[in-house]
Amino acid sequence: MAIQSERTMTVAEYLEWEARQEVKHEYLDGVIIEMTGGTGEHSMIIGNIQGFLWNALTFPQYTLHTSDMRVIFSPSRYVYPDLSVVRGESLYDDASRLNLLNPVFVVEVTSPSSVIRDRSDKLDNYFAVPSVEAYLIVDQDRPRADLYTRTQEGWHLQIFSNAEDVIPLPMLDCDLPLGLVYRGIEFADA
Repeated sequence: MAIQSERTMTVAEYLEWEARQEVKHEYLDGVIIEMTGGTGEHSMIIGNIQGFLWNALTFPQYTLHTSDMRVIFSPSRYVYPDLSVVRGESLYDDASRLNLLNPVFVVEVTSPSSVIRDRSDKLDNYFAVPSVEAYLIVDQDRPRADLYTRTQEGWHLQIFSNAEDVIPLPMLDCDLPLGLVYRGIEFADA
């Protein structure tokens, strides 16, 4: 979840200021975006995916990072995806190991305040990160997951909305069952 703020600052100011904050903030070309708390459903979905990946991925071939890890889109764009995975060694732009450079897979779970950013601005930015091979957007208010994968022809979109669907993640050598993503979640129209 995110709320736009009017505060602007340089990258250096942001990095120094953010290190002192109790709440996380994303940084996009000088604009600070406060990350607000998520709903129970948001948290459960992230936990379900994280638990699956923790068990499915082979360490040290893959490293799973939570939303505490900041990812760099560009020298003036820093975000906190809900989950990210690195194949091989995690590379950082600083000694603090707070700014990840090489995720191959990123996950964003939408919220009312972030859905537009997740499906537009972040989409375009993740596409620009050379290491990213797949971007998964998971809705929290309905059973739907959009998987964007990088191909030689460009980006390919697959939409999954049935509990029986399985999301192929060949870049991670596993497949993610959509039913598992939404385990424990009941939707209002169900």
